[in-house]
Amino acid sequence: MSPQSTSGPAAGHRHGAGHGHGQNHGHGHGHHTEIDWDVLATHLESNGELQLPALRRTAEHLRTLFGSPQQVRRVLDVGSGPGVMTGVLAEAFPGAETVAVDGAPGLLTAALARAGRLGLGERVTARRVELHEALGAGAEGAREALGAADLVWSSKAVHHLGDQQGALDALAGVLRPGGVLAVAEGGLPMRFLPRDPQLGRPGLQSRIDAVQEEWFETMRAELPGSAAVLEDWPAMLGRAGLVDTGSTTALVDLPAPLGEAARAFLHGHLTRLRESMGEALHPEDLQALDVLVDPEAPQGILRRPDAFLLTAVTVHTGVRPAR
Repeated sequence: MSPQSTSGPAAGHRHGAGHGHGQNHGHGHGHHTEIDWDVLATHLESNGELQLPALRRTAEHLRTLFGSPQQVRRVLDVGSGPGVMTGVLAEAFPGAETVAVDGAPGLLTAALARAGRLGLGERVTARRVELHEALGAGAEGAREALGAADLVWSSKAVHHLGDQQGALDALAGVLRPGGVLAVAEGGLPMRFLPRDPQLGRPGLQSRIDAVQEEWFETMRAELPGSAAVLEDWPAMLGRAGLVDTGSTTALVDLPAPLGEAARAFLHGHLTRLRESMGEALHPEDLQALDVLVDPEAPQGILRRPDAFLLTAVTVHTGVRPAR
């Protein structure tokens, strides 16, 4: 899973900006909710790189939650994906070992390669863990699988586990006294087009959101041990035994005209939407998507001058009591 990613049938779904391995990576809506994380490593890394300023602001906020960054000796990035946030955390806490944790070998390979390119290879390690098994076994199982940590970061991974409260309980259980659990969940849907993009009916993105919400509901219902819960994340962290709970939001704001990297990301995002959600969309909306992904179309996402990228990453934190 990935942080920067968002989950759902394509990157940018509101349940992932960020996996997560935010951010967002399914192969079909409603009927095929399995996610092939390895195949999406490059896409997830591109998504995370676009969010780097927001991720770095988030890491700076996490630093303020400790009396001294030097007290952070071990950091876990749970559901690390290709390791964009892993690298950010390693840079923010230079005295710590930072561990990329994921169940997908291809994503862990990408995370280690990225750390090497950034000159962080000596301080970043990887650990393959099936999160539904490790966190489903409670705090004891999580400690055995993950080891103790001073900071646990998890972005857009908890919502891929049936029992979200149980997952938070397990993650809180690996914290050392005074340690911090930070969970990126929720936020705002990604926006990249005007309300009326002059392609079919106005409101294309809102209708896509509705289909993605249906996909997400199906995905959640199919998870082993799926349990409904009011997603009040600070309250959930409190029930996990943490104190000083709170939330902060970092804005990702790339105004028009977009650069090449952002346009390429959006083209990949829309292509995946077209492939995975086609059967659920109105034919007129499907036709609009065909134009948006056409590399030669003046109204396509690679050419239109009004394309932008706007989203928000919300992070919820709690502290394990010192005693």
